[in-house]
Amino acid sequence: MNPITHAQLDWDDQGRPHSRVFDDVYFSDQSGLEETRYVFLEQNRLQARFAALPAGGRLVIGETGFGTGLNFLCAWQLFERHAVAGARLHFVSVEKYPLSHADLQRALALWPELHPFAEQLLAQYIAIHPGFQRLVLDNGRVTLTLMIGDALEQLPQLDAQIDAWFLDGFAPAKNPDMWTAQLFAELARLAAPGSTISTFTSTGWVRRLINAAGFKMKRTPGIGHKWEILRGEFLGWPDQTPPPPAAKPWFARPPALEGERHAMVIGAGLAGCATAASLAARGWRVSLLERHAALAQEASGNPQGVLYLKLSAHGTALSQLILSGFGHTRRLLEHLHRGVDWDGCGVLQLAFDAKEAERQAQLTQAFAPQLLHLLDRDQAQQRAGIELAQGGLFFPEGGWVHPPALCAWQAAHPLIDVLPHHNVLQLHRDGHQWQARDGDNVLASASVVVLAGAAEIKGFPLSAELPLKRIRGQITRLPQTPASHALATVVCAEGYVAPARLGEHTLGASFNFSSDDLVPSVTEHVGNLQMLRDISQDLAQRLAADQLPPEQLQGRAAFRCTSPDYLPIVGPLAESEAFKRAYAVLSKDARHVPDTPCPWLDGLYINSGHGSRGLITAPLCGELIAAWLDNEPLPLPTNVAQACHPNRFAVRGLIRSKPGKA
Repeated sequence: MNPITHAQLDWDDQGRPHSRVFDDVYFSDQSGLEETRYVFLEQNRLQARFAALPAGGRLVIGETGFGTGLNFLCAWQLFERHAVAGARLHFVSVEKYPLSHADLQRALALWPELHPFAEQLLAQYIAIHPGFQRLVLDNGRVTLTLMIGDALEQLPQLDAQIDAWFLDGFAPAKNPDMWTAQLFAELARLAAPGSTISTFTSTGWVRRLINAAGFKMKRTPGIGHKWEILRGEFLGWPDQTPPPPAAKPWFARPPALEGERHAMVIGAGLAGCATAASLAARGWRVSLLERHAALAQEASGNPQGVLYLKLSAHGTALSQLILSGFGHTRRLLEHLHRGVDWDGCGVLQLAFDAKEAERQAQLTQAFAPQLLHLLDRDQAQQRAGIELAQGGLFFPEGGWVHPPALCAWQAAHPLIDVLPHHNVLQLHRDGHQWQARDGDNVLASASVVVLAGAAEIKGFPLSAELPLKRIRGQITRLPQTPASHALATVVCAEGYVAPARLGEHTLGASFNFSSDDLVPSVTEHVGNLQMLRDISQDLAQRLAADQLPPEQLQGRAAFRCTSPDYLPIVGPLAESEAFKRAYAVLSKDARHVPDTPCPWLDGLYINSGHGSRGLITAPLCGELIAAWLDNEPLPLPTNVAQACHPNRFAVRGLIRSKPGKA
């Protein structure tokens, strides 16, 4: 991976930004607002299209070159004025050099009439790192998906149907890489039937290339000093061009469900509450079933969880998921009470041995310092407020979260009905409805069900084959002392210790693969205290750890739920035996892709297997489930969504099997 750098700007005497890299302006030196509205909103007929949206309808806009966000804010303003209350706007934009928060704020200050929209954007414009970054605005009515990186790396990973394209890179003469046949082919691949497109340029070779991709472009009078601009419509994929490869059927989207938009979500921890919130934001009525008396009673019930990013320098699917999920969660936390529900105090990962130090050095080459940077021992001690044996990697945007508070905020939507003491033991399909049962008692029914109950979902025959496993973890709660008050950031080695919340530090967490007992054990408290000493002897002394009788320590144990490849299991479920029959050819030829439709279990989805990363991955995976159900742009790259898909295990099993064997 290459670290993403912010846009390098100069500002003219009227306060307008100018790109140093491309030696070009971000918007017209006459009237940027008028140009945006004429070139992009008017040429794509957005006012009439917004007004025609029904309740529950949506329009998806795609853009090349987010820049200052001016086009997005103008589209949002127009949508706000003309769309009915239940309609939604999706805006998907790619940007190689995102503006820093300070520069974005400075640029948008030029447009006072956009202030209400710019204010919301700026409040969520944090933790903008490489890859897909989802921003949820206007209580979920408006969704912005930023793809941070090179357009020809990001757009091929987008799974979406774009209704209107804004082609707004810097001028072709200044930035020719944004005006290529390869890029226009991606726009065509993503274009919905009847998709429109517009751009400020009228250059002949640009028009010919866009036409060759399947659009019908025509010149139209320009605005200001632009004599002409281009607008057009998508006619269809050109006959003479080989079509883009279709999605493998086991990763293709299930057919859209008809009927009432009502879903049951089983399990009210982080994954379940996130899924319920994402569906409710789209107008779904959600029954959130929980076997316990309240939300977040199992692994999501710890007093403090850490926003910790275990990344790879090699851009793996897991690393991409973590980077996108971290940004999404970090933005959600802005809605909670800082200091009680969460604290962005930063996370320090100590370089506790030579292998870890080498890994950290590689990460600093792969990511920008805004995400992570190395601190030597003195710098680390100054940052943490305590004595340490070594320095390490610091994540300035990380911190700790009280997971039950995040769950409670997500479940508070008026369309979510929380049903405690609902222990679902059986799932039955009755016509077009799923029934959640406890013996003969029907607890709830809906057209869609999402299994979000961690490893407990293996108790249902339809999901029993998923390779989920439980790992016991125990945290220890330590009373804050006047001396431990100095701890200023989360510090991690083999375990972690967090600054105090409401007078208590959280220390942990153990990994126990063999125990099914959830009663906190003295042995694991002792192990956690040793982890504390390994992190900092100084902090252990400040907490008087050697004077605390282990048998009197307080804590809690819960089960993490993880998969063999450490990626969550998120997406629609297929019928196991029918799947094996449909794709049995894979056991003979792994490269063959049959066109047999996947035997989906209509309306059955899963969001599980988040391991110790649930704070980072579960909320974004809730968005992923909702995007599948509403046929919206996916919030993650295609390769990452496929890497998390439940069907990956069945496909691997067929490929590894020999004919005649299981």
